[in-house]
Amino acid sequence: MPKMLLLAAACAIALPVSALPVAAAAAETGAIDAVIDRNWDELDALYRDLHSHPELGFQENRTAAILAARMRKLGFEVTEHVGRTGIVAVLHNGAGPVVMVRTELDGLPMEEKTGLAYASRATATREDGTTTFVAHSCGHDNHMAAWLGTAQALVALKQRWHGTLVFVGQPAEEEVSGAKAMLSDGLFTRFPKPDFGFAAHVDPSPAGTVHVKQGATTSAVDTILITFRGVGSHGSMPDKGIDPIVEAAHFVTDVQSVIAREKDPFKFGVVTIGSFHAGSVSNIISDHADLQLTLRSYDPDVRKVINAGVERTARAAAEMARAPAPDISHSFTSNPVINDPALAAATAARLKSALGDDRVILVPETGAGWTASEDYSEFVGAGMPHSVYFAIGGYPQATIDRFKAEGKPLPVNHSPLFAPDHTSAIRTAIDVLTLAVLGVTGA
Repeated sequence: MPKMLLLAAACAIALPVSALPVAAAAAETGAIDAVIDRNWDELDALYRDLHSHPELGFQENRTAAILAARMRKLGFEVTEHVGRTGIVAVLHNGAGPVVMVRTELDGLPMEEKTGLAYASRATATREDGTTTFVAHSCGHDNHMAAWLGTAQALVALKQRWHGTLVFVGQPAEEEVSGAKAMLSDGLFTRFPKPDFGFAAHVDPSPAGTVHVKQGATTSAVDTILITFRGVGSHGSMPDKGIDPIVEAAHFVTDVQSVIAREKDPFKFGVVTIGSFHAGSVSNIISDHADLQLTLRSYDPDVRKVINAGVERTARAAAEMARAPAPDISHSFTSNPVINDPALAAATAARLKSALGDDRVILVPETGAGWTASEDYSEFVGAGMPHSVYFAIGGYPQATIDRFKAEGKPLPVNHSPLFAPDHTSAIRTAIDVLTLAVLGVTGA
């Protein structure tokens, strides 16, 4: 089958993405799987160790050191402490494109409740001084094992590709700040700047499957902090104060009218109040209430409508309560991850040949992406011309069917019960990432 040429929009070169014939695809996949089989005990042990010892964003010192040591052993040139706790591993293999493969390093500030034998009981101290449990309930432990496995496969198959690999271990993805930190620390100036980039994320879809989305793949996120001001008083004398809890409660309900009545109903947009803190005891009316919100969207116009609506509704709630204007600030923002449509289509065709048509789902630009957000978008926006972010299925179909039959919701990412089949997820992600890299670097 002839090679499919992807015209580089940001480069003056055209780089090939192979669509393999079935026989060639089977041979290439077989070679990758043979490497996985040889290294599986190591990868499985690494996954379990990382799962049991998660670390918060910008605290991933143990995690980064373990991965750095493994990559040095494979022959990569490794630089640690990029963007505080990030790592960059570079491997040169002749002339050719520069390809980035990225994993996240951090866990979540939450308690794991999966009951796994190797479940995390780790704790950490947050920036505010509080202590929290930490868990890899998003799946980053899967991603790190697959990242290392992909590096192992590409080293073993060096005769099949040419170019430069830049393997990035990114901190603080959950805080949507680690990518910016790495870029600010010279990721694309101190190290080879990628022509292509690939990343993968486990999700609750059927194990062994991979979704490849064209265009907008994850949502934009805006995190907004709002402090409603009141006047403190005795709980028995509400007329002597201004209650910020009532003020904020009006906002919590009223702000959803922005979604229901102002946003285009055919376009995605969500406002979530994830944290509401006010007061100390039952008989004191507090003088302030603190809220933390996340806003999600794909479309820039929807993003503007939601942001403006949140601020206007907050001010209106304060005015209705005769309270001072609220303090409103953005703690961070991140744009959608945009997959290169041509590279996504070509890579999906390649994966279908290699893994089977039933395992690979190409989602067109008009189809729905993933509602969660990702600061991988920072790398794409910093001038990486072509990139694809994959979704890897994590649950066996039997597990999905069992939850459905029992009428229970399937635990998703960030649930304390999230427990994908790591064997399938890791092996599938290695196949996908290795085949994707070979597709843009193959001779």
